[in-house]
Amino acid sequence: MYSFMGGGLFCAWVGTILLVVATATDHWMQYRLSGAFAHQGLWRYCLGTKCYLQTESIAYWNATRAFMILSSLCATSGIIMGIVAFAQQPTFTRLSRPFSAGIMFFASTLFVLLALAIYTGVTVSFLGRRFGDWRFSWSYILGWVALLMTFFAGIFYMCAYRMHECRRLSTPR
Repeated sequence: MYSFMGGGLFCAWVGTILLVVATATDHWMQYRLSGAFAHQGLWRYCLGTKCYLQTESIAYWNATRAFMILSSLCATSGIIMGIVAFAQQPTFTRLSRPFSAGIMFFASTLFVLLALAIYTGVTVSFLGRRFGDWRFSWSYILGWVALLMTFFAGIFYMCAYRMHECRRLSTPR
């Protein structure tokens, strides 16, 4: 059980760090504008070496930002629940801490999937046509890696929960 929780905690830390970095950085998309290289993130865009805040309230940016922030919050609360699961405090009979941590990581995975799906759909259909020479960049890729890490953290915590339940049901009372 502890090896699954340890693996889950490792994936959770890495996934949460990647989520925060992906959300905060400005390299979701790179493109060429008037012969100069430019890149943009969720919060600002940069032309050459000069960066500007994205002050427009565009729905897909707001949705992507909100889902990335929700994903980071779910992953952070999952880490807290995962650490508390190691503490061996008396657990509630109706709610297991590894199970709760797994659910939080699956919620985080869902939120980051929604954020990346929205961003991908709008970028490919609208911005991809506007900028001829463009590509997704490393912040965007970190978001996909974070999705995998939070998903595997949820899997590890669910495995820890199943092992604990099997052990609890097999011991005589």
